[in-house]
Amino acid sequence: MLHTISGRIVSKNTDSIIIEVGGLGLFAYTNTQTLSSLPDEGGEAKIFCHLFVREEKFELYGFHNEEELRFFEILNSVAGVGPKTALGVLNMDRVPNIMAAILEKRVDVLTRASGIGKKTAERIILELQSKIKLPTNHASSKEMDLNNDVEDILVGLGYTRGDVRAVLQTIVEKETIEERLRHALRELGSTK
Repeated sequence: MLHTISGRIVSKNTDSIIIEVGGLGLFAYTNTQTLSSLPDEGGEAKIFCHLFVREEKFELYGFHNEEELRFFEILNSVAGVGPKTALGVLNMDRVPNIMAAILEKRVDVLTRASGIGKKTAERIILELQSKIKLPTNHASSKEMDLNNDVEDILVGLGYTRGDVRAVLQTIVEKETIEERLRHALRELGSTK
């Protein structure tokens, strides 16, 4: 099966890329973190892949690193969570922060993802509690809460949720909501 693909980025869209490999243009759905980490069109990239087969349809999902791919596959193992819903969860934040929310049983955080209601969030928490472990650099859902607050403020100011989430992925050491907001506004301002 496919595990990685290396090639030239032909196009980047809001939720997908086309990567050219040996003369073939492969379409892959992806998340905001991967999109923000890939080079611009024409650049060379390597993505980690998951081929989803549904009756008569094949869909390719690509990720910047193996951690995102593995977590995507774990999410897909939960009853009622398909690949698009799993992407919605991955679009919320970095993998360790999402794992922290699951381990802390934060239904309110998970329901912020596109396609996730309360029952699905509870099912994700129930099924994944014993399957995931946080990396040693202790992530927590507190960071997600801060990012969610900044996201709500910036969306209220007219920025798109996808652009805001991509910028928030770059914030690592900003502790307060004010520092995160300043950083995000600076980054969003430089992309316009």
